[in-house]
Amino acid sequence: MDKLSDASAKLVVWDDDDPENPQSWSNLRKYCILATISTGSLCVTCASSVVTSAYKGIERDLGASEEVAILGLSLFVVGLGLGPMLLAPFSEFYGRKPVYFAAFLAFFLLGLPVAFANNKPVFFIFRFLTGFAGSAFLSVAGGSVADLWAPSETFFPMAFYTCSPFAGPVLGPVFAGFINQYSNWRWSFWVITIWSFINLVALTLFAPETFHPVLLSRRARQLRNTTGDASYYAKHELVLEGKSLLSTISASSTRVAKLLTLEPMLLLLCIWCAILLGILYLFFELFPIVFAKHHFQEYQVGLSFIGIGIGNFLALATMPFFIRRYHARMADPSRAGPEARLELGKVGAILAPAALFTFAFTSYAHVHWIAPIIASVFFGGSIIYVYTSVFTYSATVWQPLAASAMGANSALRSAFAAGFPLFANPMARRLGTVGTAALLAGLTCLIAPLPFLFDRYGPQLRAKSKFSM
Repeated sequence: MDKLSDASAKLVVWDDDDPENPQSWSNLRKYCILATISTGSLCVTCASSVVTSAYKGIERDLGASEEVAILGLSLFVVGLGLGPMLLAPFSEFYGRKPVYFAAFLAFFLLGLPVAFANNKPVFFIFRFLTGFAGSAFLSVAGGSVADLWAPSETFFPMAFYTCSPFAGPVLGPVFAGFINQYSNWRWSFWVITIWSFINLVALTLFAPETFHPVLLSRRARQLRNTTGDASYYAKHELVLEGKSLLSTISASSTRVAKLLTLEPMLLLLCIWCAILLGILYLFFELFPIVFAKHHFQEYQVGLSFIGIGIGNFLALATMPFFIRRYHARMADPSRAGPEARLELGKVGAILAPAALFTFAFTSYAHVHWIAPIIASVFFGGSIIYVYTSVFTYSATVWQPLAASAMGANSALRSAFAAGFPLFANPMARRLGTVGTAALLAGLTCLIAPLPFLFDRYGPQLRAKSKFSM
């Protein structure tokens, strides 16, 4: 039936302060959901980096070379990158909760062969598959923030959620370093498996459906059933009419490719994020080389990553200040607009190269080990500033295609994160740790003008865009 041409059709929408509208729920309930989802993201991303502390055990027990062992990290991240393009459309049909449950169940089950693997093919294949399964969760988790809060209120919740995918990789080497120092390397993966099961239970109990279109579709269906009036409908039902899941997945993948090729603004923002994540994952190979000069044991190398995590949370602590600046700018009609969300990105653009140059020139053996760790604190903060800025800006500018814009970002940054660790050791051998870190700092300098240019010329560039609002 063509509901739009039927005068008797009754569109189902949220009432004012509708108790079933996720944005009307209490802050306590919303933050409990956010904490549950963020813990899930922490678990998935932590699983990516625990392998970095297990290389010696993998080389010994599975007969892998040093270069091949690094594939345990890269293949997982490749899975993380491929998943969102193929799996994100599932939430459009079924909602967020079924994707949460299915993704974490698969992540838990596929993690078991990794922990018990007795040969290289099993270990590496299931590392890729666990990354792919975990990516389904990550592909929809960020959307829950938009479900729970109005656009003007998403700054702090988005920053809170953004911390989890970056604190996860930092946390992995911290606890895995202790495990591999004092126990069997397989325990690193058993801990992740146990954690994923606990998180699966928590998601089942504490993460209700929050996707507005699916909730309104359910309400329309319930009204039709209880009243016998077939004229009730939800917009989402019209959107899905005649669409199949396979065609939606195909369209989603095509949209990602189109956005990256036809939207230079988005492409540059994605490259910016990809470079920073690539550097973070390269650090998993570079830190052991840097701190070997200070005779660090395995668990101490793991603890050295805490600096990045501290930077993440210090950046989160400063969010109230930036939120006030954002609202002050939005109150000024001459300066209001999506570009107000780039203020955080400007700070991150300055912090990242400064932190990396400092890290480079304090990584000499004669410099106290605390100096490069302090530098890493500022790098950790820059990541949160940049990602919060890019995510909120992208979701605002490409609002109708926000999921595809995020998918494009995820695909590109995962490609960089998978590739960068593979050339970390050759770079360190040729350039030394100082030269390697200085080269990375120079790379971030090249991209640093981006938020300043977009703040200045963003409105004109958006006016020429085919997809932006």
